[in-house]
Amino acid sequence: MSYRGWICPLVLTTLAWGQAEKPSSPPAPPKAPTASHTAATKAPDGVPVPRHAAVITIPSLCDKPPWDKSKPADCKTVVTRAEFEQLIDAVAPTIAPAARKQLATQYGVALVMVHKAHQMGLDKGPKFEELMKVARIGVLTKELSQSLQDEAAHVSDQDVESYYHKNGPAFEEVDLQRIYIPRRKQVAENKEKPGGDDSKKAQQESEEALKKEADALRARAAAGEDLDKLQEEAATAAEFKGKALTKLGKVRRTSLPPAQAEVMNLKPGETSQLISTPNGYLIYKVGEKDTLPLDKVHDEIVATLRSQRIQDAMQAIQQSATPELNEKYFAEAPAGAPEGKTPADGQAMPPARSPESGPK
Repeated sequence: MSYRGWICPLVLTTLAWGQAEKPSSPPAPPKAPTASHTAATKAPDGVPVPRHAAVITIPSLCDKPPWDKSKPADCKTVVTRAEFEQLIDAVAPTIAPAARKQLATQYGVALVMVHKAHQMGLDKGPKFEELMKVARIGVLTKELSQSLQDEAAHVSDQDVESYYHKNGPAFEEVDLQRIYIPRRKQVAENKEKPGGDDSKKAQQESEEALKKEADALRARAAAGEDLDKLQEEAATAAEFKGKALTKLGKVRRTSLPPAQAEVMNLKPGETSQLISTPNGYLIYKVGEKDTLPLDKVHDEIVATLRSQRIQDAMQAIQQSATPELNEKYFAEAPAGAPEGKTPADGQAMPPARSPESGPK
């Protein structure tokens, strides 16, 4: 087998820098070569480099060097433009044209290293075959992930409109105001030493007083009193030195914690019940309510549908066959293996997961 036939795993590792991670977004459809791409395949005089022309040449590197060592070796390894661009398409399709020269250098060095490994016979034997099996699993898993993403990216306008109408509440915006009342007095909490009976008693009394204050403030807010004024009273009662934000502005359901999202169901002008949190109490008052138009949330819906489809497809694949483990075997530590590591190389394979996560 030619050493160039098994270089892919090394290239995938050596050239990993060419695949910088980008924010999750729907993949764009294939495009014609851009101006920068064309510029990268032209010589300094502006004449396009033919596809069969050499773009990487490594003198004296070949599979079968001349048998007569007394004669100068004229063999060489040549990578044509077509071969190099095929490599780019496989391992670094998003690489910037300006970075191709660095990639070519890295690839040339990798070819030299692989050639030496081939001479040393490192591409033979059970260990190499096992490593190639693992590399194949990694490549196919990555390709499956990419295939699922490409397929999920085809979201029609009809799909978007249907999702919009079925999930109307998710696109509502409400002008919210909020009062925050701490669960206990800040100053009393800082002065008392924790653990003693006096401290526990003071803490209990502080919590009871502020719960009573929170109930009273809620009733006054529902009666129409100004929330900024009520927030100041809450801070004074709790001896709270921080600044609590009263006017939250336009808020969507997804911006609130699940336990507080019910306030979005209130009508304009209504005040929520007292909401208890680990640190204190919240009172919401609902103002103007409206729904974002479809054109404003179109891209958001596309991203949501795409993410859901990817997750559903990956889940269906993973649930199609469930691995069964021999618990007796895995309960025993293999002889000579360091605790917490695999016997082969000290590193476990990463857990299977969906190719990306996105808004639900």
